[in-house]
Amino acid sequence: MAALNLHHLRLFRAVARDGTLTGAARALNLSQSALSTQIKSLEAALGHDLFERRGRGLVLTEAGRIALDHAESIFRTAEDLAATLRHTATARRALRVGALATLSRNFQMEFLEPLIGRADVEVVLRSGAQAELLRGLEALALDVVLTNLVPARDSSSPYLVHDLSEQPVSLIGTPPPPDLARKSLADLLGAEPLILPTPESALRASFDALVERLGVVPRIAAEADDMAMLRLLTRAKAGLAVIPPIVVRDELAAGILVERARFEGITERFFAITLQRRFPNPLVGELLQTYGSSGK
Repeated sequence: MAALNLHHLRLFRAVARDGTLTGAARALNLSQSALSTQIKSLEAALGHDLFERRGRGLVLTEAGRIALDHAESIFRTAEDLAATLRHTATARRALRVGALATLSRNFQMEFLEPLIGRADVEVVLRSGAQAELLRGLEALALDVVLTNLVPARDSSSPYLVHDLSEQPVSLIGTPPPPDLARKSLADLLGAEPLILPTPESALRASFDALVERLGVVPRIAAEADDMAMLRLLTRAKAGLAVIPPIVVRDELAAGILVERARFEGITERFFAITLQRRFPNPLVGELLQTYGSSGK
């Protein structure tokens, strides 16, 4: 097989993404005939057809899909190298962190604490939906994603999942009158208004299974998919919240909120997601090692 021409590979990727020679040629500022010739040269070098025509468009053959996977990997590595060398050439390094929009802010700060205030580090924080953050990770726009949701993985998945912490979950509210302070968990769940995570969360699924086992019908005062909103509703005395104590750590320390009961067997897990990179950002490894050795 002839040596691969990376220029041909880049043009192939453009056609695969656009789905037409016309559109790709326009974007690349090439004539359609010149682009077609380059693609045919790549197909000859690989010994396989990469596209088949369907209607007015082009679709990848099986060989084309394999070639595209490898092309994406090659150019991602090149971009990774350029980004890494740009960072090492400067005194100040950047860490780009994506965090699930609903994730506990206290947990995020606890994870990033070793880098906060360092003169040689700039921490760039982005929040959003998991799918959006993972796209940013794959595009090398993010170095790490913090989440409480494990992404779907298979043998070809580029993700590395780091299990950071398993936090207890408690029933938390404002301080009760002395005569109500010693109620059992089952009594509290049956009698008090509750502030719960939304049904699609893993934490809510565990809670629903528990109340069913206990034969309790909960009084739901509010639901929210945002830990910060659960915290605010609890402070506003809307009810007792089912949340990890780390979310309201400051309020518990100040006595504004108290732990009324702890759920046995229910926990919230937090993860860091990284990409399999040849040149990973060393700040990510530093944080993972520090957080892991702290036993949090």
